[in-house]
Amino acid sequence: MRPAHIALASLVAAVWGVNFVVIEIGLDHFPPLLFSALRFVAAALPAVFLVGRPKVAWKWIVGVGLVLGVAKFGLLFMGMDSGAPAGLSSLIVQIQAVFTALFAFTALGERPGRARVAGMAVALAGIAVAAVDEGSSGPLLGCALVLAAAACWGVSNVLTRKASPPDALNFMVWVSTVPVLPLLALSLLLEGADRDLAALRSLDWTGAGVVLYVAWVTTIFGFGAWGWLLRRHPASSVAPFSLLVPVFGMSSAFLILDEPVSPLRWCAAALLVGGVALTTLPGRRKPRPAVQQQEPLTAQRA
Repeated sequence: MRPAHIALASLVAAVWGVNFVVIEIGLDHFPPLLFSALRFVAAALPAVFLVGRPKVAWKWIVGVGLVLGVAKFGLLFMGMDSGAPAGLSSLIVQIQAVFTALFAFTALGERPGRARVAGMAVALAGIAVAAVDEGSSGPLLGCALVLAAAACWGVSNVLTRKASPPDALNFMVWVSTVPVLPLLALSLLLEGADRDLAALRSLDWTGAGVVLYVAWVTTIFGFGAWGWLLRRHPASSVAPFSLLVPVFGMSSAFLILDEPVSPLRWCAAALLVGGVALTTLPGRRKPRPAVQQQEPLTAQRA
């Protein structure tokens, strides 16, 4: 990869890592489900009128929109609203790589090699260490919701792989149109109209800024740049940069939110990131069977 492309991949990882701090700030202004709905409204409009018509079947757009937009982000925002710290959340969601490998094996028949199985075990050990670090008095419900969000992310990864969108930005913008109404309906049902209206009436520049960041910077720029890199480089070259997300997430949470990072949490981060790194290693290619050299046609005729 060229230095400029390495810098771009690192910038996307930084944007995604800082996003967890921005979500934490946004949850002080909005209920979690309403916040998630506003994020997709801002991501879809006006971009949906600029990217052209969908380039994959609607069943994939709706499927990914419901699993990624409603389930994954809804659970993530609710988990952080229930007390899961921003830095720890940025770490836990990386277990999506393990879920992706498991679901890909179940749905696509992609059998993981020994290195990937070992990576899953190491990553799960990291989650266990993080749970021990939080202790019985920690926000276990919030962390469980974030873990469920990671599982939904794994399902959406498999659906996206099945869809094979030729244009990542076009696909993400159209996917962003799907979760808006379901999230608004869930917000009205679970969070209440009074709470939603109060949040909208008290909207200030900080609240508007966090919505625009998670919509335009994280979603439009982040996924657009990531898709651009994947079209120009092998996935095995680009994917490892996502391992920088929890580094930026935990560091920014420490610097901006004064979120403590214990030695045990750094140990959990090392295990989880190392395990995820193993799951991203390409499997060994089976050697091609040797082609038996045929006798020349003239010799066969003779």
